[in-house]
Amino acid sequence: MNDRPVPILMYHSVATAPNTATRALSVAPEAFAEQLALIAQLGLTPLSTTDLAASWRSGGPLPERPVLITFDDGYAGVHRHALPALAKHRFAATLFVSTGWIRGAYDTGGGLDTMLDWDQVRELAGAGCEVGGHSHTHPQLDQLDDDRLREELVRCREIVSDELGAVPTSFAYPYGYSSRRVRTAVRAAGFTQALAVENGLARRRQGPFALHRVTVRRSTDIEEFTRLLEGRAIARNFAKDRALTKGYTVLRRARQVRRKASRSRV
Repeated sequence: MNDRPVPILMYHSVATAPNTATRALSVAPEAFAEQLALIAQLGLTPLSTTDLAASWRSGGPLPERPVLITFDDGYAGVHRHALPALAKHRFAATLFVSTGWIRGAYDTGGGLDTMLDWDQVRELAGAGCEVGGHSHTHPQLDQLDDDRLREELVRCREIVSDELGAVPTSFAYPYGYSSRRVRTAVRAAGFTQALAVENGLARRRQGPFALHRVTVRRSTDIEEFTRLLEGRAIARNFAKDRALTKGYTVLRRARQVRRKASRSRV
């Protein structure tokens, strides 16, 4: 059956000495290597985001124990530390880049730590890593007006296409924030699947534009990582995150209402 829940692991930085801004969501290279070794030991099969979505869309078969390994933003450690570990196991992965954070011609200076450059992104793609979009400047997409939202999505997709010579089809929402309007815009921009966060297992019924992921942090020890892979006690592990997210969602919706009211008075 291809409707079984699938763990989609969300990484950010893989670094020995991350800065303050990225430390909590970074993973030490040694921990990352141990986590990949466990995936291999347990007999899981890493897939790209496109492969999972295509299988669920077509009803085609999946491996017995699929898993996705994803990286957000585009930190340099994905090339320096994660790529050799992935290559060792011949594991697939997906990198979601904020194109305005990648070092090079389009760099807006917003990157939170040392970021990849485009040559490194190309090396990752050449090694079999799927490269998807993560917006241009990493804003909260659901807080943008329609024109700015479209600009963030289209510019990101165009830059990745130009730099890699291949059109990206997968997208990850910055901060995990989306809405029906944002998901519609992501589809209209040409992406065919997109990942949120939600800290839960991905299921086919979530639809291709709202697939759930689980966060891997610097504090995630191997026991907790095992539970994430096996789908055990995820709700308890992320109870605090979900409470904070629920409260912040209410606040952000209130801000949206105020902005709409303000625009209508102009």
